[in-house]
Amino acid sequence: MIRGVVFDYGKVISFPPEDRVMEKMAALAGMDIEKFETLLWPYRAEYDRGTISGLEYYRFFLSKGGVSLDDETLRKIHALDLESWSRINADTVRLMEDIKNAGYKLGILSNMPHDFLAIARERYPVFSLPHGGIFSCESASIKPEEKIYRDLFAALSLEPEELVFFDDMPVNIDKACSLGMRGFVWQDPDIARETLRGLSIPV
Repeated sequence: MIRGVVFDYGKVISFPPEDRVMEKMAALAGMDIEKFETLLWPYRAEYDRGTISGLEYYRFFLSKGGVSLDDETLRKIHALDLESWSRINADTVRLMEDIKNAGYKLGILSNMPHDFLAIARERYPVFSLPHGGIFSCESASIKPEEKIYRDLFAALSLEPEELVFFDDMPVNIDKACSLGMRGFVWQDPDIARETLRGLSIPV
């Protein structure tokens, strides 16, 4: 029996970063956008895990591209990065509200660094909506590592078989399913709503 629904944040609750923002970040780094994005994601794990700061993350991965920047420029890039995840998908939020109003437990499970999480809790009302939020920087574990999922089960006081999970990354969904959750790769709020209705969740 399904008793809870869990959402990833980036590209699910939020829209993805706009191309123009990524282009500004790359320009500040003195790189073309393709090279910048090639370096941006592979080294993000420890930043999301909370073991390094945003400036340390940017300094490290840019050094892999042969770029060394002053702290002021790094802070500008970092600020753009944080702001790029601020665009909330109102249709996803409405779906989350409908799930909660229907009597189901609601959760967020996201890889997220300390600095963005602090901003999000202060500025974005959606972060006060779930019954439980598990974030990688507080779990010291990132999806698809098992620990972060176990932390979610404990936070919601539910068994994995009682949970549905939406995430934009197939590898994260694969892990969720291996642990017993019902996982679905995110497409959009309308498809998610129909998926939940197919599971007899009245949203």
